[in-house]
Amino acid sequence: MKKAFLLIMLSILLIPCFVKAEEENNNTEIKEEDNGSNSNEDSSNIEDNADLNDNNTLNEDSNNTDNKKTSEENKTSENTTDTSLIPNATAGVLMDATTGEIIFEKNKDEKLAVASMTKMVAQIIILEQIEKGKIKWTDIVTASANASGMGGSQIYLTTGEEMTVEDMMKGISMASANDATVAMAEFIAGTEVEFVEMMNKKVKELGLKNTYFKNCTGLDEEGHYSSAYDMAIIARELLKHEKILEFSSVYEDYLREDTDNKFWLVNTNKLVRFYEGADGLKTGHTDAAKYCLAATAKRSDLRLIAIVLGEENSQTRNSETMSLLDYGFNNYKIEILKTKDDIIKEISLDKATSSKISLVPLNDIAILSKKSADTKKYTYDIKVTNNNLPLKIGDEVGKIIVKDNDNKKIKEEVLTVTENVDKLNFLELFGKTLTDMMVGNMNFV
Repeated sequence: MKKAFLLIMLSILLIPCFVKAEEENNNTEIKEEDNGSNSNEDSSNIEDNADLNDNNTLNEDSNNTDNKKTSEENKTSENTTDTSLIPNATAGVLMDATTGEIIFEKNKDEKLAVASMTKMVAQIIILEQIEKGKIKWTDIVTASANASGMGGSQIYLTTGEEMTVEDMMKGISMASANDATVAMAEFIAGTEVEFVEMMNKKVKELGLKNTYFKNCTGLDEEGHYSSAYDMAIIARELLKHEKILEFSSVYEDYLREDTDNKFWLVNTNKLVRFYEGADGLKTGHTDAAKYCLAATAKRSDLRLIAIVLGEENSQTRNSETMSLLDYGFNNYKIEILKTKDDIIKEISLDKATSSKISLVPLNDIAILSKKSADTKKYTYDIKVTNNNLPLKIGDEVGKIIVKDNDNKKIKEEVLTVTENVDKLNFLELFGKTLTDMMVGNMNFV
């Protein structure tokens, strides 16, 4: 009893000290604890035998204007500019999706019409809205007269028709539907104009210099353009939202399945059916853009992004895209050193809602090299730099630096936290201190 009375009196005397400490130190001290983790084909021919002449089927992504008038600097990994890979394309890029390194380029920065490849930015925004909890897949979207009257590639929405966000995304991803894209734009931003402003803001956030949009569909319009390189960066950003592959990898599906107006969807990107490893991403076609394609395929750990712009027909577009992918898979390999799920370090947190938290890379850490190159060994330097609370998933807490045998820095990646962490308020801190005192964890100097 006497001991408890003395502890209570001591805690009361210490209150002014806690208040002063709280005022003087708004940051939480981070103590590092090393957890021991600091060590170390040919393409197929496309013969589409499906009957795509049904009135409710879209066999090609066509936005006819008659219907309605990173970014970081990415390293080039010994890239080739051999235009014989895509002799007919106006421009093209082959990029490794994990590292962002360019393997092939042709007129990569030329500003061109990109048709429905524009919709990749719309898809990014939709997925971000889902992830932030602002909209849900089950939300009902009502088609306006503006959306239903878009024409071109469409799922034939009628004015006032209701459809879930998930089904709208199917229509955008598989059928490149203009009506679904505008309906989602209006659902998210109120108007297409405001949604396009969101798209252009996203483009700026990615650091792209050769892209500007006038609409969300990719219909031909003066001043609406992008480039092969920018499209590759956009495709890479879209792939960070892994949910997109659940839509883009499907060859055929249905909308309005339980109604009298059942609608057969056939993916405009035929590579997902006929090319090994292909699971996306977006086709495009208008008079100004000609035939375009952003394709992605993965074999083992290597995921590639191929962009072709300005092809004369869909057959050439598909063939030259496969040539790019074949070149990448036949000549390059990737070594994943650390994934974004690998715990790199654990740190102890003082005065925080979590006493200990794990650090992981913001993105996978990988080395792209020619298949003929020797396998190397690497070492890592880990630096914890951020001790400001609160910390959120995605915040930069430190860096992991990859070095080769000569101790030369070859790669650097941001470290982030695995959970959101906040600072304890005064009452929580006071309670924690009392507990520490009672169990003997409090050190007095």
